[in-house]
Amino acid sequence: MEPFFGGGAVFFNIIHSPSLISDINAELINTYNQIKERPDLIIEELSKLPQNKEQYLKTRKTKYENDLLSAVRFIYLNKTSFNGLYRVNSKGEYNVPYGKKYFSIDNLSKNIKNCSEKLKNTNIKNCDFDVALEHVNEKSLVYLDPPYTVTHNNNGFINYNEKIFSITDQKRLANSIDKIDKIGAKFILSNANHEIIDEIFLKNYNKLNINRNSLIGANTKSRGLYSEVIITNIKL
Repeated sequence: MEPFFGGGAVFFNIIHSPSLISDINAELINTYNQIKERPDLIIEELSKLPQNKEQYLKTRKTKYENDLLSAVRFIYLNKTSFNGLYRVNSKGEYNVPYGKKYFSIDNLSKNIKNCSEKLKNTNIKNCDFDVALEHVNEKSLVYLDPPYTVTHNNNGFINYNEKIFSITDQKRLANSIDKIDKIGAKFILSNANHEIIDEIFLKNYNKLNINRNSLIGANTKSRGLYSEVIITNIKL
């Protein structure tokens, strides 16, 4: 189970039984549902779109009632925007600038078809993580990768992330992992390596500090190694 699905890097790179994935981002979840059910139609529509700034801006300001076209829009913007960011303003409008990026429709087609195949036995939900975690049982393995509310590096997205996933949400998540542990399920949680996170996740679970490279900062000085922590009830 993965209740903060995002790009699904863990899900798509492991062998797994039937799974449940979820996210609160309705556009993202619609896209995965369309990839699961209609990969060929998505590829067909994507192949029609020119890859240039004019088309990018046109696509960015267009909203579709049609679920398939909404998914095509989401993928196109992700592949051609600045560093593939997903960001919306206070009105919920996607506002990432054009990234001068181009994609191979052949490579993207293979990726979409591979993802569609892996999603075949997967239950996909648009919901808060608490709702998704109601489905946990003692046989579950839960991977949790929430938006990081805090970080040691001032990367320009701290205030934005606080609106998406607040300190209060982090405390709700701490309660949730205690419930997962009590049920007898296994969990792996990745989070920012920060004293506030240490205070919130006080229980004596196993912890592992790691570093990762960040490649998405607009200013290259803001890129570099970011300190993170893995919290789990699995023996390390």
